[in-house]
Amino acid sequence: MNIEQARFNMIEQQIRPWEVLDPRVLELLFVVKREDFVPAIYRNLAFADMEIPLGSGQVMLAPRVEAKLLQELGVKKGDKILEIGTGSGYMAALLAAHAEQVISFEIRPELAVFARENLQRAGISNVTIETGCGLTNAGGYGMFDVIVISAAVPAVPETLLKQLRVGGRMAVVVGEAPAMEAQLITCTEVGIYNTVNLFETVVPCLEGVTPKSGFAL
Repeated sequence: MNIEQARFNMIEQQIRPWEVLDPRVLELLFVVKREDFVPAIYRNLAFADMEIPLGSGQVMLAPRVEAKLLQELGVKKGDKILEIGTGSGYMAALLAAHAEQVISFEIRPELAVFARENLQRAGISNVTIETGCGLTNAGGYGMFDVIVISAAVPAVPETLLKQLRVGGRMAVVVGEAPAMEAQLITCTEVGIYNTVNLFETVVPCLEGVTPKSGFAL
């Protein structure tokens, strides 16, 4: 497989048609090597328009979904970012490129190890990966400029909303299959939030979250 041609095709055929046109995002997709964050057995599928299995029911989101969320978040230099659901570490790597610091929580210890190895190999040093449930354990890290939940939740966790600084943005997929919506939530004033629906999708639910009305905020 011609890796660079496959990467170019991914950007031109999958990502641009999804109205991801921010030059910073497109350049980043060339710089951060997605194939280095994919399990070896799926390396040939690194640029396919699909979710890539990571084991234990976890996946890497499709490239166009990752790119769209990254564009909408508009990460800026100096941003402090919280990610819930590290997976392979690829989204954390994209976020870290323009941020000051990324704190990423992964509930699966084996995936946390995999992500740390991938990030270290890529020379990315401003990502800290914590093993555990970020919904309940991120409170000690203070306020954030950006929060990303890299899986679906039945409802937006209010505890995380309260960790958004004024002007902060959260990307999250809300709902239950087959009706899920990717949303961008911006904290406009203390306790005041503006929600924009970005696109409909179906992605795996965040592990550790009850996918029904019993979900407690």
